[in-house]
Amino acid sequence: MDVGRTRARFPSASRVRLRAWQPSDLEPFAALGVDPEVMRWLGGPIDRHASDAIAGRIAREMAELGFGLWAVEVPGVAEFIGFVGLQVPGFTADFTPCVEVGWRLAREWWGRGYASEAACASIDHGFDVLGLGEIVAFTSVHNLRSRRVMERVGMVRDREFDHPSVPPGHELQRHVLYRIGRPAPGT
Repeated sequence: MDVGRTRARFPSASRVRLRAWQPSDLEPFAALGVDPEVMRWLGGPIDRHASDAIAGRIAREMAELGFGLWAVEVPGVAEFIGFVGLQVPGFTADFTPCVEVGWRLAREWWGRGYASEAACASIDHGFDVLGLGEIVAFTSVHNLRSRRVMERVGMVRDREFDHPSVPPGHELQRHVLYRIGRPAPGT
């Protein structure tokens, strides 16, 4: 897997660095995948094989699109705390195609504002560099931590929907959709 090569430009943030994935990120990323709290709203823990497959998909999408879910580091403190960035959802719904901002950080880094800061940088990158008109985010209606991040970065709750990739009746099926539009020139 070639996780280190991409033509992407990287968003800029003050306390965190968003960058291309490196082979050394695979081990700490796999640790995120087995943490039940990190994976609580994502369907539950995953094994190393599934984790590596996700990292490979992220690297391929970044190479193809020029943007993606960037690795996040805290310079001088931690080389990899998770990912934050932009992606194209892999399912069909009435609001797709679209670009989504998303994140997954190691639990020890929660509550420090890193997800919000990196998400803001990703959103700005989407508007200023990629020229997107709108960015969405979605999560389980029960995932209050992620919903608060969405609200902190200026996203507005749009509506609830049943995620088409989650089986009917599953506790994670009901999701909430948030949106943010490109700021008007001069604002």
